Amino acid sequence: MARQMSAPRIGGGWLLFSAVVLVTAGVMRIFDAFWAFDHDDETAKNLLFFKDNLTAYGWFWLALGVLMIAAGISILNGSEWARWFGVFVGALGAIAAMTWIYAFPIWSLVGILIGLSVVYGLTMYGGEQEY
Repeated sequence: MARQMSAPRIGGGWLLFSAVVLVTAGVMRIFDAFWAFDHDDETAKNLLFFKDNLTAYGWFWLALGVLMIAAGISILNGSEWARWFGVFVGALGAIAAMTWIYAFPIWSLVGILIGLSVVYGLTMYGGEQEY
């Protein structure tokens, strides 16, 4: 018997991009959290939120990293709720990139653009496929 070939999903590359970026960014946020926990006794300057409390930043980054990894893995599984969860977490990641804008303006803008690219990929190509 011959197998039927299914048509490639429109925007499948964007969905894969969004999932991989969310998982990678989640791992990086967890590394940021470990860094913040390790340097919590130092004085931090130029922080937008939480003033000089790096422990609060550590918990924030840790929670965001776990959410990003969960969203990325769920998007790879193809569930519809994961798409909207990924949109929320991607937007939250873009907003969270602003916390470093005074210290690292170029990298913060890159993080914002990548987060917005994730939101674009999930909103434009994450729904039901039309034939």
